[in-house]
Amino acid sequence: MSSVPDLTRRDEPAGWLRGQSLAGAFDPRRNALGFLRLLFAGVVALIHAWQTGFGHQPSVGRTLLGDLAVDGFFVLSGFLVAASWLRLQSVRRYAWHRFLRIMPGFWVCLVVTAVLLAPIAAVLAGRDAGSVLTGEEPAWRYVLANAGLPVLQYGIGGVPHPTEAGSAVFDGALWTLQYEAFCYGVIALLGVAGVLHRRSRLLAVVALVWVALAAETAGLVPVDVPVLANEQVFRFLLVFLLGAAAHVYADVVPVHRAWAVGAAVLTSAALVLFDQYRLLGGVGFAYLCVYAAVRSPLKGNPRWDLSYGLYVYHYPVQLLMALGGLAVLGEWGFAALSIALAAVLAAVSWVVVERPALRLKDAAWVERRVSR
Repeated sequence: MSSVPDLTRRDEPAGWLRGQSLAGAFDPRRNALGFLRLLFAGVVALIHAWQTGFGHQPSVGRTLLGDLAVDGFFVLSGFLVAASWLRLQSVRRYAWHRFLRIMPGFWVCLVVTAVLLAPIAAVLAGRDAGSVLTGEEPAWRYVLANAGLPVLQYGIGGVPHPTEAGSAVFDGALWTLQYEAFCYGVIALLGVAGVLHRRSRLLAVVALVWVALAAETAGLVPVDVPVLANEQVFRFLLVFLLGAAAHVYADVVPVHRAWAVGAAVLTSAALVLFDQYRLLGGVGFAYLCVYAAVRSPLKGNPRWDLSYGLYVYHYPVQLLMALGGLAVLGEWGFAALSIALAAVLAAVSWVVVERPALRLKDAAWVERRVSR
């Protein structure tokens, strides 16, 4: 059985590696994971601002910049969630931790959007505020239909899109959360099966997911699966498991500038040459993410984690701004104001919802045995 490195130790030798290993370079108390997550959330918010207000979003080669930022989220999440499972070694405690990280903030976001933001959007669109309670997509059903995490209703009350024909999507960022939760479940299954403690088996699982993504890209796998479409599952699962593998293999992953340059060249080539850059550049991109986590000068754990709140609230804020005619601010002005306003909602979410929920992580009842 291959041992899993202890990332709380910083004195591990790099062996044949040039410089430190990831296990030796990673400091659990001083790293850039929090800042990188906030950066990726900010990039997604920036891209959605241009899309919502002006009808376009930029690409890096053949890949949308927003997709690249979301991939970065999943790489870092895989790294952290694998560490969480290996630390807890309990299905119930692990599931409770993951639930608290996503669901309370998600549910409150649904309610705030339906009860507060949707009526404002209706007024800005020239309709009565109460109109969002009727029609084919009422506000109350927006909350109930989406409460399970998969987004089954995107619009509310027929509020029109400000720049495109048809109803507006009220929160176009929430759809990725179901895949995040799916990846959490995969880590739990791999943990129970002992795969995370047998590193070669984890590598085999990553290879299988890569083959599945390659087959889907080649048109060999049907993608008409309800809710969890295959191409999204394989895409997200691959980058997530690459992040998890970075943690499990941390004692043999080199942290050196030359490796980072090579990873950047590989990733850049894949972005330019392929629509599905992950098949060639996924490993390189994942390496760049974990390299930045230990080598970025911005280190430390922010006291307020605004990344999740910024991610879930920026889109409806931008919709309201676009309906209110604030696109006159120009692309950068519109984006800056929307991110600032979303950051305020993110701060409220952290203080009122997320942080209190996370304080319940160690609740004793989670491990309590149920008497017959």
